[in-house]
Amino acid sequence: MTPDAPDPDPRSRYDEVADAAVRAFRLFPAAPQDLSPPGRDRPTRPGARINADPDTVERDLIKLVLTLVELLRQLMERQALHRVDVGDLTEEQEERLGATLMVLHDRMNDLCARYGLTMQDLNLDLGPLGTLLPPSEPTD
Repeated sequence: MTPDAPDPDPRSRYDEVADAAVRAFRLFPAAPQDLSPPGRDRPTRPGARINADPDTVERDLIKLVLTLVELLRQLMERQALHRVDVGDLTEEQEERLGATLMVLHDRMNDLCARYGLTMQDLNLDLGPLGTLLPPSEPTD
């Protein structure tokens, strides 16, 4: 099959993704405190619950949205740096891309300030996987 040819069976691609997910979850066995003792149907501790406090729901939603936007911004920045390193861009394109990424970073800081958040607040802890975002440089 050539890279440009469509997959004759899209389900096979879904099966590949599902198999990859199964392999990934096998890499992270459950922690002892997450397993039920023999003879019990429930874990010994209750699962984490979402705190849906009506007073903070707007801020929490903004925090989630800004976290996703920051993740995408950092991914775009890495892709841009890769393209610059490879020499894929003209000097003018590099300048425009750099200016755009700086403006986006400043806007993210402005939005965080507007809602009383810091960039560190957007970095979700994913437990054994670490944090969602890589460590960032301190902002002024």
